[in-house]
Amino acid sequence: MKILISGGTGLIGKETTLECLRAGHEVWILSRNPNARVPSGAHLLVWDGKTLGDWGKDIGEMDAVVNLAGENLSKGLWTPARKRRIEESRVAAGRLLSEAVRRVSPRPRVFLQASAIGYYGAQGNAPLTETSPAGEDFLAKVCRKWEESSRSVEEVGVRRVILRTGLVLSRKGGALPLMILPVRLFAGGHLGSGDQGVSWIHVSDEAGAICFLLENDSASGAFNLTAPEPLSNDAFMRLAAHILRRPHWLHLPAQVMRLALGEMSTLMLEGQFVLPKRLIEAGYAFRFPDAQSALREVLAKPSPNAA
Repeated sequence: MKILISGGTGLIGKETTLECLRAGHEVWILSRNPNARVPSGAHLLVWDGKTLGDWGKDIGEMDAVVNLAGENLSKGLWTPARKRRIEESRVAAGRLLSEAVRRVSPRPRVFLQASAIGYYGAQGNAPLTETSPAGEDFLAKVCRKWEESSRSVEEVGVRRVILRTGLVLSRKGGALPLMILPVRLFAGGHLGSGDQGVSWIHVSDEAGAICFLLENDSASGAFNLTAPEPLSNDAFMRLAAHILRRPHWLHLPAQVMRLALGEMSTLMLEGQFVLPKRLIEAGYAFRFPDAQSALREVLAKPSPNAA
């Protein structure tokens, strides 16, 4: 399978590229940086994320498109200007890629569209599946527009899958290293009330599920990319502290976080208990189904002989 990935130089994109290459697929990565480093065996295509260019002609050679493009949520406070960039970077990429797909013949058979479990908003402790309603806060509205941005490919017969991703656990980046920094500094504890849900997925399962959904011709619609065992923030942070052999005692009040981070604090103070119902029903077997095995792998000290 020939696969085009936008956002392929990000954390999830890199892991997905490697997963697809290991599975025997060919991968092209769309990047704004003409000097971007891509995994060995992958190919680089340059775009600006806003306009059709020569890369659009290559869409007709692809079997699949994976749209992972979007500005990082946790890099900087959510000023009005930054909130616009967060939304526009996601919506513009989806619309541009779907327009490119519609213009070519033959077309890719499948289009995977990134989204996030922020789609559901804050809904307390109720377990959420793909049929649960959308929320009404900023992230939920962004996710709805993000998902809608590529819907038009369905009108021309392209199978479309929506990836509602949770907190991705990786030692290479993402939100986890910052989240557990207080734990490493012996000042760990739960954030806010500690009751909010943490719906997580190991980066290996994130990439594995994406490749699985690419290859599964019967898969379409929304899929929650989260592990089967969501935890409360308190339980998650307590487990991380236990694995790192650190105390779990200094709990950070919600008011302090809101003062420091503003609206961006909702990323850590609000959560959901999201279940991967459709992914399990489709037959995906998780490599890290429980938080203990996932966190132990991610937080383990790298081997001194590792490259």
